Amino acid sequence: MSAFLLPDALPEKIAHILLHVLTALCLGPLIPGLINKVKAVMAGRCGPPVLQLYYDLAKLMRKRAVYSRTTTWVFLAGPAATVAAGLVAALLVPFGHAPAPVHFQGDVILFAYLFGLARFLTVLSALDTGSSFEGMGAAREVTFSAITEPALFLGFAALAKASGSLSLSAMLASPGFAISRATGPLILVLAGWLIVYLAENARIPVDDPNTHLELTMIHEVMVLDHSGRPFALVLYGASLKLLVLAALFVGPILPRTANPWLDWAAYFAALGLLAVVVGVIESITARFRMNQVPQFLMAGVLATAFAFLLQLV
Repeated sequence: MSAFLLPDALPEKIAHILLHVLTALCLGPLIPGLINKVKAVMAGRCGPPVLQLYYDLAKLMRKRAVYSRTTTWVFLAGPAATVAAGLVAALLVPFGHAPAPVHFQGDVILFAYLFGLARFLTVLSALDTGSSFEGMGAAREVTFSAITEPALFLGFAALAKASGSLSLSAMLASPGFAISRATGPLILVLAGWLIVYLAENARIPVDDPNTHLELTMIHEVMVLDHSGRPFALVLYGASLKLLVLAALFVGPILPRTANPWLDWAAYFAALGLLAVVVGVIESITARFRMNQVPQFLMAGVLATAFAFLLQLV
């Protein structure tokens, strides 16, 4: 990373920052498209285009929203916070082994609670509608997030112990992961974080983003009353979360080369591979019953907890 601090490397550093920002702004909607395409292929269908979400966002941005008479300004706080939190979090996590545009000791705490703040405001916007269905989804969201957060933080603790840093840029690009002692804990962290990734993004087997049955929804039921531009923000924010948490997942396992541009290419390939893996999981796995979801999430907590304990011995 020291090469990025040399004066003669300043133009290259600026180029990496610009690529980072463009990736965060533009690449997110591509990941749901890849997942849906993989699911369609696995089912023997043609499926929607990979760029379908871009078309949907453009269409929704041209539509006016319809608001219930019971809602207040809180109703719009959820969509706005989802996008804002995703964009700020994208500036904290490194892409392609290049240091994040914003990095400092302890930024991992800010990263985690940005999404916590977005979830809190999304829950408030769901409750602001006065709908019993959206209140039910909000209760489920809060309950399950209370289990996924320990898995996320225990994974951070294990990586911080291995890298000796509390900055995401150092934690996710530490050369210490190549040491055999850190390999086992890293595998456990990635296993736990894969569960967190599926749960936080409302994917099967925890939730189904394509369901239309209110009684079985978790995240999707909280945004049923959004339409037009606010709903476009909801969809875009969800795709941002897919991208940012994917960067968190693939960062520790990506090989580091002497050429930063090869690291970027490997990063984009890893994002595509993760989208394929999620699509395959959703194609071969049935959605869990609600009483089975906490058990699934606890498996992620146990995996990251064991990873942290292995780093202490």
